[in-house]
Amino acid sequence: MNDILLFEEDFSSFPLGPFPYDREHSAMGEYHYYPDKGYRGVWHDPVANYTYKGPTWIVTNPSMESNHVMELSRIQEPEAKGTLPTLVSGDTDWRDYQLTISLRPLSTDLYSGVLFRYQSSLRHYGLFFTREGLELHRIDLLERTVIGACALSWSPDDFQHLVITLEGKNISIFHEGVLVLTAEDGRYERGAIALSGCMPTQYKKLSVHTNEKGLRILEQEKRSLKTRLEQKRTQFPGMKLHRKISLGSFGAGRQIRFGHLAGTDEQFFVIAQHQRRVYKDRYPFISCLTAVSLETGEVLWQVGESREDEDVIHLTTDLPFQIYDIDGDGADEVIASWDFKIFFLDGKTGAVKFQMDTPFNSEPADTLCGVEFGHHAFDRLNVDSIRIVNVSGKDRPSDLLIKDRYARLWIYDNQGNLLWTFSHNNTGHFPYAYDFNKDGKDEIFSCYNMIDSKGNLLWELPISTDHTDEIVIGPIDPDEEDLLAIVSGWEGFMLLRPDGTILKRTINGHGQRISVGNFLPDMRGLEICTTTYWGSQGIVYMHNCKGEELWHREMRSNGAVIAPVNWDGSSQDLILLSANVKSGGLMDGEGNVVVSFPDDGHPELCCEVLDVTGDERDDIIVWDQKELWVYTQDREQPEREKTYVPVKYPMYNASNYRGEYCFPRFVKKSSEK
Repeated sequence: MNDILLFEEDFSSFPLGPFPYDREHSAMGEYHYYPDKGYRGVWHDPVANYTYKGPTWIVTNPSMESNHVMELSRIQEPEAKGTLPTLVSGDTDWRDYQLTISLRPLSTDLYSGVLFRYQSSLRHYGLFFTREGLELHRIDLLERTVIGACALSWSPDDFQHLVITLEGKNISIFHEGVLVLTAEDGRYERGAIALSGCMPTQYKKLSVHTNEKGLRILEQEKRSLKTRLEQKRTQFPGMKLHRKISLGSFGAGRQIRFGHLAGTDEQFFVIAQHQRRVYKDRYPFISCLTAVSLETGEVLWQVGESREDEDVIHLTTDLPFQIYDIDGDGADEVIASWDFKIFFLDGKTGAVKFQMDTPFNSEPADTLCGVEFGHHAFDRLNVDSIRIVNVSGKDRPSDLLIKDRYARLWIYDNQGNLLWTFSHNNTGHFPYAYDFNKDGKDEIFSCYNMIDSKGNLLWELPISTDHTDEIVIGPIDPDEEDLLAIVSGWEGFMLLRPDGTILKRTINGHGQRISVGNFLPDMRGLEICTTTYWGSQGIVYMHNCKGEELWHREMRSNGAVIAPVNWDGSSQDLILLSANVKSGGLMDGEGNVVVSFPDDGHPELCCEVLDVTGDERDDIIVWDQKELWVYTQDREQPEREKTYVPVKYPMYNASNYRGEYCFPRFVKKSSEK
């Protein structure tokens, strides 16, 4: 008998109006912690869809009643890639339970209902009303399987009363007190609950009960997990505030670069503000650059005009600037595109050392990928992003790759001479440069294309839709040479050989971010962490070096940057989620948050990983429009025979669209640094 209440909701605590949602339907949550504003109770909307306009869920009072209902206010075809509108609550650790719910589908078209044993918006069971009756579905990534169905008469004029009883593999469905459907399926043993459907539907009241045995098992598991998590957390240093810096009127979102502008060991950052042109975030341009000492917080220089309106943080693309010693004089320059020119700015003063025009948009717009409205907005290129590469075969990288949003690449030397251009289908967001054939010159992997150092297409993947969001290349699997690990939206997560052979491909949502590190030191090779965004957002996956899934976890927040972190110097890398106190922190390779941020009022919008204190361990930088804070470890690094100094992505190629990595490397004490 299920008589112990686990969960109850009648939506009476919600005011009339929309359930919180992103009114811009933007990509801010890809790499900012950017929660929807408003009261959410114990519910979470895990679906991000840029085609939506207006709210997905509204709280209303039907038939002039004072009682509130939650209403699904969308029409969504049940396409494989189109995750249905979903509103989730409860505990993914629930096993056997009884779900009682009163709902009113407002249309007999398509289907609407409730989800249970919910692991993520891509893995769960669902019970749906159809024109003919009820259907029981099992959803596993892109596969939707009907595992049971029954005919019954129902009316969209009335609320329907359902009871779903789960006992091991057995699923029993009661409609208006009558057993109408049973099924046996063991794919999901536990999970939360969710409201979901294709058509407008009202949800009046629901509750979840279990029995004494179910509660005892759940409590035992909770206690065991709590004990294990407490033991884990004692193994890692906690976070200690190291420094605060005011950003005055020049703050921004994740448009920041780090480097050594004075030619010394002192670290600086340059933060960029922007303005938009033409359409959404497709043609942003830099309006202000401010160089600041990361040690003292003092402004070194500023060019342009800073401003304090919130638009300076609401940008979902890169801005075209990097910090790098491009001329080899021992001090970093700031390389930036501004007003259809590319400038090399003196790192110490911000003065212009060199400038060149951006190229003309000479190709017909209708022959290129992603040109809005069928016309080039400007005669000259509005640069989307910049990368430092080495296609010339020099002793150090000094060539400049620039690109438009989605179609073309140009590569120049550091004297402004054009070396070559490339255009073939999509560029992806941030091409990767790597010397695969060991001839001292970089090949360029761009979206699905491998390009040689002279600009010739070597091979392309047999994929023509979507684009690659992030790339990591390196020694992932000890049984292979360097591999390419990529996430390419709805084309999935892929693990490739340098010749284009696809070793593993999984479409597990819209792949958005990727990182590689020594997250599980006891496993052979390195692990690959990925996240999703559009459609089913916020699902974190952990894979082994072969690309096989180890576990998944749906985050009930956005903004997980999943950057690898050398936090304690032990060679076990952690994963930075976000700076949020409740849902952020540093996660280990088993999916447990083992280091949390203190509840001290720190900024939560943005976060980054960087060794600020100089002890070879990573520190965490967090910031918003007003302040930048630095956290370090609350205890010293133990003495070890060798220091763990992993190979990481170079600072001079920063991007919001770069995959992050920690490739293990140990340095003897006598020769470290």
